[in-house]
Amino acid sequence: MNYLQAIIIAIVEGLTEYLPVSSTAHMIFTSSFYGIQDDDFTKLFQVAIQFGAILAVVALYWRKFFDFRKFSFYIKLACAVIPALGLGLLLDDYIDAILGKPIPIACMLIVGGIVLLFIDEYFKNPTITSEEEITIKKAVTIGFWQCLAMMPGTSRSAASIIGGMQQKLNRETAAEFSFFLAVPTMLAVTVYSVFVKTYHTTGLKGYELLFERPENLKLFLVGNLIAFVVAILAIKFFIGVIKKYGFKPWGYYRIVAGIILLIYFNYN
Repeated sequence: MNYLQAIIIAIVEGLTEYLPVSSTAHMIFTSSFYGIQDDDFTKLFQVAIQFGAILAVVALYWRKFFDFRKFSFYIKLACAVIPALGLGLLLDDYIDAILGKPIPIACMLIVGGIVLLFIDEYFKNPTITSEEEITIKKAVTIGFWQCLAMMPGTSRSAASIIGGMQQKLNRETAAEFSFFLAVPTMLAVTVYSVFVKTYHTTGLKGYELLFERPENLKLFLVGNLIAFVVAILAIKFFIGVIKKYGFKPWGYYRIVAGIILLIYFNYN
């Protein structure tokens, strides 16, 4: 991986992490286009730069994250993240196997896009308009919905937002809770990928890959910085779009992108 590839992948991550379009799918397709997807450092990089996107949410909603008087907020996030942590550990090897196959991921983009075309009509009459109204039971239910995103191409953001709307959250509240839930979820995934996981090709841990050559750590830092800045812009843009247009634009985007990628990978 060179600096240009790292910058482009980081921009893709920042743009797509909080949109219901699957950041993992977009990064995999980008790295596949460059022919570097099978490299262990690339796989680590695609996960580790999510840390920058995590910090974007904390920066935008810092009053929420550092209001220690509302302890229930932290309890809800802790309970909601448990399903993904448990299933993630069990399915890690299976997920790795799927990550190398762009065709199923493109298909999931299309399927998810079709779903997004109809969720605004299906989940009508929301009754919850703020995070404070979300119960622990509802938070855990949203956490289980988030587990659908373990299939690359589904989108963690889309799964948790749909879960929130199914639990009677309005669109904006569902999107914001999805952002909040991303922080402990992706932090756990990043820590696991850097400090615990052993990568199959090299047999190295994530932190060993970071220090395998001097450029790797620099690429990691640059990638996180770019993902942080771009994610801030993307979050603000996304909230504005769903307030005005709902989820149909993202549904159409996913379907078109999925079809284009299916054609590309079938003929390359």
